[in-house]
Amino acid sequence: MQIYKFNNILKPVLWGGSKLLAFKGIAASDEPIGESWELSAMPGHESVVADGDDCGLTLSQLVKRYGADLVGKDVYRRYGDQFPLLIKLIDACRDLSLQVHPDDNMARRLHGCAGKNEMWYILEAEDGAVIRNGFNRTITPEAFDRMLADGTVLDVVNSKESRPGDVFYIPAGQIHAIGAGNLLVEVQQASDITYRVWDYNRMDADGNLRPLHVQEAREALSYAAHDGLVPPIPSLTPGFTPLVMSPDFDVYRLDFDNGYTLDMAWNHSFVALMCIEGQTELAAASMPAVALRQGETALVPAVVERLDMSGKASVLMATVPAMPPQE
Repeated sequence: MQIYKFNNILKPVLWGGSKLLAFKGIAASDEPIGESWELSAMPGHESVVADGDDCGLTLSQLVKRYGADLVGKDVYRRYGDQFPLLIKLIDACRDLSLQVHPDDNMARRLHGCAGKNEMWYILEAEDGAVIRNGFNRTITPEAFDRMLADGTVLDVVNSKESRPGDVFYIPAGQIHAIGAGNLLVEVQQASDITYRVWDYNRMDADGNLRPLHVQEAREALSYAAHDGLVPPIPSLTPGFTPLVMSPDFDVYRLDFDNGYTLDMAWNHSFVALMCIEGQTELAAASMPAVALRQGETALVPAVVERLDMSGKASVLMATVPAMPPQE
């Protein structure tokens, strides 16, 4: 095994822009790019190893080849050959639709896959850019239907002006939307199930209203009030800041001016690292060193016990927590 980097998976969409390519240092495109799937085992959109002995293998093939050595014993017991996370960069040049995701039970029943809990980390935000996350007061399903019908549903959704470094956690069932002007990182369960409930009456490229999924959304939604914010988590180690701790993923920010050594012996999981500022080199015993610059993502196998990072950089780290003890 090695420390893995993958080929780009860039998604042209109507609401995308040019910030994502600039952030990754990629030449501009004639098409608006809305998403870069940095680490994905989703069918039809799989990350492919960019170099090394496993060059050309998909992420799913890596998991099948190396199993627990790659993802971690606890993760492998929990998910088997299914890689559990999907990590993206998102550039919203226009408002994204108001939407909700199902939880695991609903998603497995209706779609045969996992549900979707996710988090957002804001990288860049234009003046006036907002994140919509959670109802600002408890409502009833009947009131929700009326507001969809008369176009006032945004009145009951939190709208927070976003700034670089802001963190949002969006559990399944929570209504949410990314506002125009945000460039962000998204870490989520490996699921692509989204129920669109409001889309500003916009037309697609063919002049048609995009389909909504109101019936499914009614079942998936939590109608309780939520302030939409993630309170800061105290950091016990300088330069190592917890951002989100959840049942499906933990996300941290690492900041260092002159290198950083990550002790991974405590970990039960692979580690995904995305450089969000500067550049670094990743080195682990018996593995070739890997350079990581802004906008690039690497997958570090679970068998690595010590990872040395040189240089000056800020890095987001995503990992899967250990399962809670069974009663």
